[in-house]
Amino acid sequence: MEIRKWKLFWKLHWIKILLGIGITALAISLVIFIIIGIRAWNEAESYLRQSQLAMIPLQLYLQIIMALIFGVVYTFMWYWLMFKRGAQSFTQTKKKSVAGEELGITWSDVIGMEEAKQEALEVVKLIKDRAELQRIGGKILKGILMLGPPGCGKTYLAKAIATEAKMPFISMSGSEFVEMFVGVGAGRIRSLFKQARQHAEFEGGCIIFIDEIDAVGAQRSVDRGFGGQTESNTTLNQLLVEMDGLKEKELNIILIGATNAPETFLDPALLRPGRFDRKIYVDLPGLEDRESLLAYYLRKVTFDQNDVKINRLAKITIGYSPADIANLVREAALIAVRHRKQSITMSEIEEARERIALGIKRKIKMNDEEKRQTAYHEAGHAVVTYLLAPSKDVFKASIIPRKATGGATWIPEKEETFIKDQKELLSEIKIALGSFAAERIKFGFTTAGVDGDFQVALGIAHNMAWRWGMGKSGLIGNFGSLVNQRQFANPLMSEETKAKLDNDVQNILNSCLQEASELLRKESALLDRFAEELFKKEELNYDEIEAIFREFGKSRT
Repeated sequence: MEIRKWKLFWKLHWIKILLGIGITALAISLVIFIIIGIRAWNEAESYLRQSQLAMIPLQLYLQIIMALIFGVVYTFMWYWLMFKRGAQSFTQTKKKSVAGEELGITWSDVIGMEEAKQEALEVVKLIKDRAELQRIGGKILKGILMLGPPGCGKTYLAKAIATEAKMPFISMSGSEFVEMFVGVGAGRIRSLFKQARQHAEFEGGCIIFIDEIDAVGAQRSVDRGFGGQTESNTTLNQLLVEMDGLKEKELNIILIGATNAPETFLDPALLRPGRFDRKIYVDLPGLEDRESLLAYYLRKVTFDQNDVKINRLAKITIGYSPADIANLVREAALIAVRHRKQSITMSEIEEARERIALGIKRKIKMNDEEKRQTAYHEAGHAVVTYLLAPSKDVFKASIIPRKATGGATWIPEKEETFIKDQKELLSEIKIALGSFAAERIKFGFTTAGVDGDFQVALGIAHNMAWRWGMGKSGLIGNFGSLVNQRQFANPLMSEETKAKLDNDVQNILNSCLQEASELLRKESALLDRFAEELFKKEELNYDEIEAIFREFGKSRT
């Protein structure tokens, strides 16, 4: 083991060692020449002989010094031009490894992803039990791919794996390999794995983490100009070779990749066993995981335990990622400080939820006509949601401008759903078109405020017809997967099929608009009451909204 460490030390620092030996030899020679000069001076019988004897070693020494100076300057300039500012510098990675223990993220810090955590724990055991694995003929784990929405803790989990395995950890982003020059990305991959091999040889293993690996691992294709695709293909090819190519010896190097992109976006060669041997899906937290996350983050702040109920809070944060929950608590703490409170209450948390979901209120004054139009726009959303979408809550309605909109209706989900069915998809289209229907019923015309609503409704209807076989024509298949930019010259769909699918989209939109319009005409008194109350108060909270619907005998309880 000691011999191997000394060999690795020589491999990493041979230039420094040789430079140190050279400087030491130079210093010794200087001392020798000085001694010779002094001795010649003392032993000479005449002034001339003394001066000649004294100058000989000095001249020789000066010549050596000048040669060394010119050699050092030339070497430095060549190295600076070629490696620091030249083409070679683009291919070198400057990442430093971090010892696993220094990351400081223990297994107990990983909250809100119990299923992914159990998968990762097994991976850690495989990394630690490498000797036992090889004893029975097993092979070293090569790669782990983490898939899931942003903010769910993929990077955090990778750091916890490195901490538990007690291995050096090198982190990079997929975009750091992408450059305009062909071959640069491949060079950086080689440099990264060379550095990892050195650490693995010295420490017994190394973990490489590449975040957003889709930037370097996308499917290969033919270059259509400018070399961009060639560079991407070359970089990916080098990554494939480094993960499972011909090597002198097998080292304990584990690559962890993380991406928000669909698994099908990555190249099949990258996904095969022997490269990414394990796939860990890090999804949005469920109810119990959200409770654990809220308890974890609330422990770090001062909150009113009598007012803030974690179980209730977990039920109203459906769809929140761990990052969203951390941001919610952080924002609530800032609001509490702004209000000069000693602890966080449910009021601050609700305000934080509203600020995150709807945006900050903008100080823009609308005239009465604009306010009334916006009030009916939001009233259309609210009435349709309350009466046609029982899975959603009408939590708040506002005609105060936020973000890029003149108002907002906040309708969070009441329950968690994994897959939406046709009924739920249609209700979302009706909610989006409720604003358009309300404006047209009340004023006889509509406003540009329906732009975002149309975008939502059209997107859902398009997917229903083109991807999910929910169109009236009865066409079955994911036709959306056949339509992309590379297939314009040789389309895989006939124009007749496209026309039928487009008709299906319009049929879905028109039938949803008709149903929303009929409902609002039938409940015109409720629509007017809601819009007038919203016009007067500018904002209606949950209790005020419930009170208006109860006036008209509408209640969900």
